[in-house]
Amino acid sequence: MRPYALLPLVAITLLADEVRATDAVLAADATRAASHANEATPDTVRSGLPAFDERLVLDTGRLPFRKPERSVVSVQIHGELQFRGLAYSNVALEPRIGDTTGATANLGSRGRMIEWLRLKPIFQYSDRVRVVGEIDVPVGMVAGETTQLVSAALDDYSELAWYGVRPRQLYVEVNTPVGLLRAGQQTSHWGMGLLANDGDHPSLFGDYRRGVIVERVLFATRPLGKDSPLALAIAGDLVFQDSRAMLVGDIPTNRTPADELGAVGATTPGRDRAFQAVGAILWQDKRFEAGVYGVYRNQSRSNQATGALTPFDEFLEVGVVDVSARFNAPVPGSRAYLFGEAEAAYIGGTTNYLRNVELLQAGVTESIQSFGGAARLGAVRVAGQGKDAYGDLVVAVEYGYASGDADPYDGVTRRFTLDQNHNVGLVLFDHVLGWKTARSATIAQDPAVTYRPTPGLEFLPSEGAVFGASYLNPTVVVRPKRWLDLKGGAVVAQATSDVVDPYQVGAQGRYANYDRGDATRRDFGVELDAGVDVRLAVKSGFVVQLGAEGGVLFPGGAFRDAGGASLATQYLVNSRAGLQF
Repeated sequence: MRPYALLPLVAITLLADEVRATDAVLAADATRAASHANEATPDTVRSGLPAFDERLVLDTGRLPFRKPERSVVSVQIHGELQFRGLAYSNVALEPRIGDTTGATANLGSRGRMIEWLRLKPIFQYSDRVRVVGEIDVPVGMVAGETTQLVSAALDDYSELAWYGVRPRQLYVEVNTPVGLLRAGQQTSHWGMGLLANDGDHPSLFGDYRRGVIVERVLFATRPLGKDSPLALAIAGDLVFQDSRAMLVGDIPTNRTPADELGAVGATTPGRDRAFQAVGAILWQDKRFEAGVYGVYRNQSRSNQATGALTPFDEFLEVGVVDVSARFNAPVPGSRAYLFGEAEAAYIGGTTNYLRNVELLQAGVTESIQSFGGAARLGAVRVAGQGKDAYGDLVVAVEYGYASGDADPYDGVTRRFTLDQNHNVGLVLFDHVLGWKTARSATIAQDPAVTYRPTPGLEFLPSEGAVFGASYLNPTVVVRPKRWLDLKGGAVVAQATSDVVDPYQVGAQGRYANYDRGDATRRDFGVELDAGVDVRLAVKSGFVVQLGAEGGVLFPGGAFRDAGGASLATQYLVNSRAGLQF
């Protein structure tokens, strides 16, 4: 493994994303379903100030499902149709070995249009039983320029394919006198969504996609009574899909580096089998919520060293502890709320998905020790009354941290990766680092570099997630009307360890960043974001969404090349059109 120095740059990406499939959301979502005692009501508190609701902070325009009624059978279908037109800088990337023309020295794309239709049917039998479904069909890239040499990314946009099919949920839920029982395919979300994220939580900037999906049997209960604030949950999972395991492939099936480069041993979707045991405890009331969950995950797949006569198994065994909390509190003497949330996680375990000669000779496996978290604090001023209340001014600031790893050969992986759906800005993590890590993983599998790719390369792409970095992300939203958002934000970020491109180590024999520059430079730069969103109710049961957002990144020293020249200013503009129904 020494040629590619992947130990710090792959294992935590693998491990953190394994945690995403842990689905700690079981405590948050399932226990809420087990009892409606803590749901927001239209009752007012403190001098006519409406009860706190997440829509005061971020209004998504989504239409709620009707509450179940005793002795009533109903069928409801909600969903959304979304179109996105993106224009962005053709970010400079490491060219393929032997390219003397510079034809592969960039992403090869300056824009694309994507779409998705998400359908959410629910069959409700009284207030005791319901069947829930969810599917994205179609989903994919409709038009635009295709990318080049980034096929190691799960969503590489290397071909026009608008007809994708992504099943998300199909489960049965029974509300019994002692608790809630749920079985079937389910999505997951816990806390701020740093690790377990269902890919269905809109954010101020950026879009949601994919998410953690598991085949699960879950039981959740409130042991002190259905109106008590204490909830407990246990679950057993087979992972259907997350960033690092896939039971079946997408339709259409994603291309791999082997398709582009003729590489040997490129990963194909659907080989991993990941099982999980999950336990969670949650305390909820109207002002405060806190919880903790633990996860044990065992993942494996069959592989071959040189052929059918040399089979072996790759494995990952990891434990996770994640704590999360949130609060809201009215500001005395004003029509405003303070709100905040925080989440922190530690991951520990072992794996041989990543291995080098030294580890094999010593007969030991790679150890994993990583941690990360984020905290957000904000205030919202409330305008209007009752059901017409909305937040006309929202200010917030978020700080996040993901541990890094500067030593690829000490046998311990320390790098931490957040979920790709926890969006921080538009450009730095989603666009620039997302594509740079994908290019590195793709060309490292080039037969011109090595006949047999280094184990674990498929886990290198960040998929647009925050990894090995700390950041500060202040945001502001002004709503002159309930249906109009004017938003702005900034991202200031730096690496938490040296920025080392494993391809540079393997192919060029040097510790360098993704632009061949000084790996000890950790400043990622400053990003500025702005946008506008409009929500218009055209008739009962339909909301039209229109908007645009854009970001500009002024790259820091972590993107300087060998001659000290900085990466050019990067940008991304996202035009948005959608329909909620």
